[in-house]
Amino acid sequence: MKAINDLYRHNAPIASLLSEAMNRVVASGWFVLGSEVKSFEEEFSSYCGVTGCVTVGNGTDALELGLRALGVGAGDEVVTVANAGGYSSTAILAAGARPVYADIISETMNMDPVSLHAALSPRTKAVIVTHLYGRMADMPPLMRIAEAAGIPVMEDCAQAHGAASNGKRAGAWGTLAAFSFYPTKNLGALGDGGAVVSKDALLTGRLRQLRQYGWSGKYRYDLPGGRNSRLDELQAAVLRCKLPLLDGWNARRREVAARYSKHMRHPMVNCPRIGGEDFVAHLYVIRTERREKLRQHLAANKVPVDVHYPIPDHRQAVWTALARPTALPETERAAEQVLTLPCFPEMTDDEVDIVCSAINSWNA
Repeated sequence: MKAINDLYRHNAPIASLLSEAMNRVVASGWFVLGSEVKSFEEEFSSYCGVTGCVTVGNGTDALELGLRALGVGAGDEVVTVANAGGYSSTAILAAGARPVYADIISETMNMDPVSLHAALSPRTKAVIVTHLYGRMADMPPLMRIAEAAGIPVMEDCAQAHGAASNGKRAGAWGTLAAFSFYPTKNLGALGDGGAVVSKDALLTGRLRQLRQYGWSGKYRYDLPGGRNSRLDELQAAVLRCKLPLLDGWNARRREVAARYSKHMRHPMVNCPRIGGEDFVAHLYVIRTERREKLRQHLAANKVPVDVHYPIPDHRQAVWTALARPTALPETERAAEQVLTLPCFPEMTDDEVDIVCSAINSWNA
C-alpha cells in the first residue's frame, strides 16, 4: 500500500462505465446545469430520503451556501465541533458569522449534546453537526436540543454518505445537510463536487439561486451572497455511475473496519467501536497516547498513516481570536491521540492483516 486510500484500485473496475458516462456528456454538447445534474439531484435526494438536492462546486461551498440559505450572516453564531478539519469553521466565517465550539464525546468523537446545550446563546443562528469518520452523530438528542431552542441544524455528511440511524439516512435529520464528493469520499467524483439536500422547498429554491450568482432569472441578481458554484455535467455523470455501487462499497468498508478491530491486540492502542448502518468507515481511526512512536514504527514497516486532524479549529492561529473562548478537553485529547490507518473498499484481508501485525509487533 502506498497511501491510506487507493483511488486507482477504486475506479479501475468501473473505468468503462465512467468512460461511457463522460462520452455521453461530450456527445450531448451540454456541460453545465443540464440533464446529468438534474438526474443526479433527483437520484441522490431519493437515496438520502429527502425531497430536494442542489448540487454545488464542492463540499465547503455546500456548507457556506447552506448557512446563507438559512439566513446566517454578520453578528450571528453557529455552533459546531473543532475536531473535524476546519471545514465548518471556514464556511461559518465565509458567511460572516462566528464559530462557537461544542466538545465531543470521547468514544465517538462526535458532538456532545450536553456541550451543545451549553454552547447555545441568543445569537446562535444554526448548528452544524458533523458525522465524523463515517460515524453518525447521536442525532435524536442533538435535534431535541436544537429544536427546543428554535435553531436549525445542518448536518455535515461529507464523511457519511449512506450511513443511517433509526431508519433515516445521514442528511435526512437536519433542516438541511451538506455533502462533499471529493474523490476520496465514500461517494467520490473525479474532481471536486458537493451538494445540499433538504425537505424544505423554500431552502432548496434559495440554494439554486445562491449557486448561480443569486439570480432569480438570467442576469437578475435578487439574492445576496450568491456565487458561481455549480457541479458540472461530467462530474454528475460520474456520480450517477457510482451511486448504485455505494452501499456495496460501504459494506466492504465495514468488513475492513471489523477485521481491524478483531485482529488488532495492542494494549496501547484503542480501536473505534464498530457499529451497524450508522458507521460507513470513511476512515479507520485508532487512538494511542504514544502516537508519534507508533507512527515511526509503522513508517519503518511501510504502513502509510495520517492524522485526521492534528490541530483543533479553536487552536488554529488564524481563528483563535475569532471564536468564542471555550474549554474543549475531549477535543484536545483526541487531537493528540488519533491516527488514521488505510481503509478503502478494495483493501484485501491480507493487507488488513499486515497492518494489524505491524501494530501488534510494536514495542511501545
